Amino acid sequence: MSQRFSNSSAHSLRRSPKSALARAIEALQPAGRGLALGTGLGLLACSPLAFAQSDAAKQESSLAEVTVSATGMAAGDMATPVQVLGEEELRLRRAATLGETLAAEPGINASHFGAGASRPVIRGMDGARVSVLSDGSELLDASTVSPDHAVTTEPLLANQIEVLRGPSALLYSPGAMGGVVNVLDGKIPTRVPEKGLEGSAEVQAGTAAGMSAGAFSLTTATPLKNDNGQLVLHAEGVARNAGDYRVGSGWGQSKVPGSFSRGNTGSVGLSWVGNQGYLGLAYTRQQAKYGLPGHQHSFEGCHAHGDHLHCGSHDGHDHDHDHEEGGSVPVVDLTSERWDLRGEWRKPTAGIAALRLRGGLTNYRHDEIEDGSVATQFRNKAHDLRLEMEHEPIAGWRGTLGLQTLKRRFSATGEEAYVQPTDTQRHSLYLLEEYRWQDWSFQGALRHDRQRVEAELSNERRSHSATSASLGTVWKFQPGYSASASFTSGSRMPTAEELFANGLHMATATYEIGNPNLSRERSQALDLGLAKTAGDTTWKLNAYHYRIKGYIYGATLDAHEGLQLLQYTQGNARFTGWEAQLSQRLSRELSLTVFGDGVRARLEDGSALPRIPALRAGLRVNARLAGWDTMAEWTQVLRQNRTAQYETQTPGYGMLNLGASYLWKSGGNQWQFYVKGQNLTNRLAYAATSFIKSAAPLTGRNLVVGLRMDF
Repeated sequence: MSQRFSNSSAHSLRRSPKSALARAIEALQPAGRGLALGTGLGLLACSPLAFAQSDAAKQESSLAEVTVSATGMAAGDMATPVQVLGEEELRLRRAATLGETLAAEPGINASHFGAGASRPVIRGMDGARVSVLSDGSELLDASTVSPDHAVTTEPLLANQIEVLRGPSALLYSPGAMGGVVNVLDGKIPTRVPEKGLEGSAEVQAGTAAGMSAGAFSLTTATPLKNDNGQLVLHAEGVARNAGDYRVGSGWGQSKVPGSFSRGNTGSVGLSWVGNQGYLGLAYTRQQAKYGLPGHQHSFEGCHAHGDHLHCGSHDGHDHDHDHEEGGSVPVVDLTSERWDLRGEWRKPTAGIAALRLRGGLTNYRHDEIEDGSVATQFRNKAHDLRLEMEHEPIAGWRGTLGLQTLKRRFSATGEEAYVQPTDTQRHSLYLLEEYRWQDWSFQGALRHDRQRVEAELSNERRSHSATSASLGTVWKFQPGYSASASFTSGSRMPTAEELFANGLHMATATYEIGNPNLSRERSQALDLGLAKTAGDTTWKLNAYHYRIKGYIYGATLDAHEGLQLLQYTQGNARFTGWEAQLSQRLSRELSLTVFGDGVRARLEDGSALPRIPALRAGLRVNARLAGWDTMAEWTQVLRQNRTAQYETQTPGYGMLNLGASYLWKSGGNQWQFYVKGQNLTNRLAYAATSFIKSAAPLTGRNLVVGLRMDF
């Protein structure tokens, strides 16, 4: 495999021949060209500031109950830490990828694969152990297969992001030991717009990669005859463009070659909204092109022989490598088409509070292009369906009973087809219950899954079943104080890739060998929390410990010049960690916050697991000055020297971030201007969670400015 992406082709992908808004509108054309053109607001949009709300706003929000859409419960009543980024705070956190959007949250890091792909890493766990949902329905992309595959959700269009663990997570996934990330959007309207016509538009630009982005959304309603509800129509679009990004000083190159990224997303949704609920359907199309930094052509022709790699002189023989220094990197050309079905019927009959329906149908494909031609093709056709019933209180218990079914067909063809085509089917039954007594609240969840995975070429079939249970409690022992505890006994079934992988995967510089005899993982997780949520001083502390029997991981058997031979195997593992934050209001205009988190993950023999985030701590000052919300933040990440065999260590680093935001109203519209400075000291930094940490350091000094209008 010696093909290479030509410079002329790379240049054509990097440049932006059309405006960001025009490309956002183009994404809507397959679903409704007229609707998209009607929203041409001439704006570019951007990922907003990653700094916290003003202290006064924080104090007010701490007194209000935040409802978690995924469970219908108040966040403060849930036994495990639930992180909710609401619409206002989310505006100030959104980045180009979901991983980078959540990377500053306690206990969450990003996998960081250049600029085009980044997935959340929660408490040191990633991949299939972190489930990503679109309003309760699985995304069904290929991001769990490999970290170089993008998550097909657009943070700029999200209304709220919820991170669930413990009992609540069992509603959605049998193996999400790290947690569940639920991204709420407005593609299917659930209410009638108060003004009859509502929308937003946003513009943004950044300096480190010459980034520009643009977004809009528009919602309108039409009443039906005889007061039979209303039809509500929603259209939205995003386009973004960024070149290779700059890194901190001292790396040897000013930019990461092949770290460019561009794409657009468009969606059209229509729903019927009545007094007792809604039923809607939406079509979403997403296109993206991004580079794969660190791709090594010198590994071509490498193969496994037992537990050793054979690559040229490594096995005592001389093989010619067709590797050219400084050549172009491969490019991912991604297209995802998805249909979403959502509905809710409130109080359909006595004893039932609501019936809910969620369904998703996805046709995902991406090509990895080298030298202008397709080298490898990935295809994922999948659908899932959820039907759940929320019952009225029975002897004080209220809860949700649900059924879920999923079918997925994944295939990879071409030079890097390291996984043969597979079919996966999963059927699930789940239950979540809550009970309140005086100052106590209790939650319990139970889930059972059956899964079958078939490999097409080898004609192998593997079936697994798994039962998981979780119990938790919250005790509000004084006003403004709470203590929480939860225990989860969970099971995770092996994925098709862990079972049947067999081949060279150059994006991650690995040769992967699956194991068809893998059994399910069994975990026991204890989570303890203590919090103070009211007053001038607020704080929260969480500690957790996971014991996982039969933990599935890629054990490195051999390595050659950066290429690792991974064999999926099982061993007993432990994850122990903490998350903490303390805020002190010094005056009505000034507050101080210290925060930190850390996790240690190791096998039973004491050896470290790979790509575990380093301990970090930080100090943030928020101030409100002449109507401006301002922030100054220093985050210190320690050296990660607890690494797996053949894994490189990452040095520690500190980052300085500054930001300011101003909100005002004019002409009946709300405007927000923001500016953010990231890594202002231009420190060279590496992500311990990344497969390509040495080839793609974190972004250097970056200035982001943006403007948003809501009408």
